[in-house]
Amino acid sequence: MATREADIRARDVRVDLLEIGRMIEPGSRVLDIGCGDGDLLYHLVHDRRVDARGMELTREGVNACVARGLSVVQGDADRDLVDYPTGAFDYAVLSQTLQAMRDTRAGLEQMLRIGKRAIVSFPNFGYWRVRMQLLFKGRMPDTETLEYPWYNTPNIHLCTIRDFIELCDDLGITIERFLAVDAGGKRSRRVHSTRRANLMAEQALFLLAFNGERDDSGAPVYR
Repeated sequence: MATREADIRARDVRVDLLEIGRMIEPGSRVLDIGCGDGDLLYHLVHDRRVDARGMELTREGVNACVARGLSVVQGDADRDLVDYPTGAFDYAVLSQTLQAMRDTRAGLEQMLRIGKRAIVSFPNFGYWRVRMQLLFKGRMPDTETLEYPWYNTPNIHLCTIRDFIELCDDLGITIERFLAVDAGGKRSRRVHSTRRANLMAEQALFLLAFNGERDDSGAPVYR
């Protein structure tokens, strides 16, 4: 196992993508939403032996994925997730894209309609360095995870870990697993609670499930 992990790292798979892969059981059906050029998708298909498909907004990303032999369609997560059948996947994954969605709440609802579980990662706007830049410089932060200037950023709905947890509570979504992650994607071994992570974690990774009421089609009935 250690040798295989070293082989995977040799391909420069981001560490946070490896953590996502560990959350997904081999043989699962997965939709990677906003899959970019397919790094996570390739890892899931070839290393985790997962039946994985992708959705990507840009034509360049789709072409890059197809060139790697991956199954990807061009689509907009804000509009096109509604076209997928309820329960079509075991996992719906949104890696570093949640903050770029126009309707974050609706996107999360759709993920847990089409997937039995959802995996979500995003930069934490409550990270202490972000707070310090706002406090002492009075400017939008510039960090490894928030690298775009304010006038040219795809991040339209930045949030803190605490904000996201409260949204999950409002919707009746269960957090099955949480990881605090640094800028390089490595798991933070020193952060064991979400309260501490809200201050100390640069990024967050959540495994989610909906265990509440469902309608006749099997779709979640949100609060």
